[in-house]
Amino acid sequence: MLCTKHSFLTGFLAGTSATAILFSAVHLGPKAEHKSFKKPDETRTFPKGKLELVKVGGAMIGRATLEPGWRWSTSVKDLAKTDSCLAPHFQYHVSGTLRVRMDDGTEFDCKPGDISLLPSGHDAWVVGNEAAVVVDFQGMLDYAKADKE
Repeated sequence: MLCTKHSFLTGFLAGTSATAILFSAVHLGPKAEHKSFKKPDETRTFPKGKLELVKVGGAMIGRATLEPGWRWSTSVKDLAKTDSCLAPHFQYHVSGTLRVRMDDGTEFDCKPGDISLLPSGHDAWVVGNEAAVVVDFQGMLDYAKADKE
């Protein structure tokens, strides 16, 4: 039994042989990829932090390691040239505690195991003596990039 995730293939696949279906599914679908943060495609450093980037499936995934004392407004603001972080984020929090303050004043802590969705307009900082590590699936393409236009 062949299971497809792509409903647009349903009409195409109707009435074709199993071999043709398998061939079509393999060649029309995405290729499997395997990457590791142990060998990032790019690494950016900034005061009290670093960002490792890997490109997978056309997307840029980032792992940020933020040391105690890191704060966006003091570590990245000068690179971004904005009053608050305008990069939206969709993050999985691996370790440490990251406090987020939205421009509207809403404030909350993100801890290991948490997932956060942050729209543009926020500041954030590490709470405590443990580095905060986050994996970000959105918003890291130009993050802390010194030569962005």
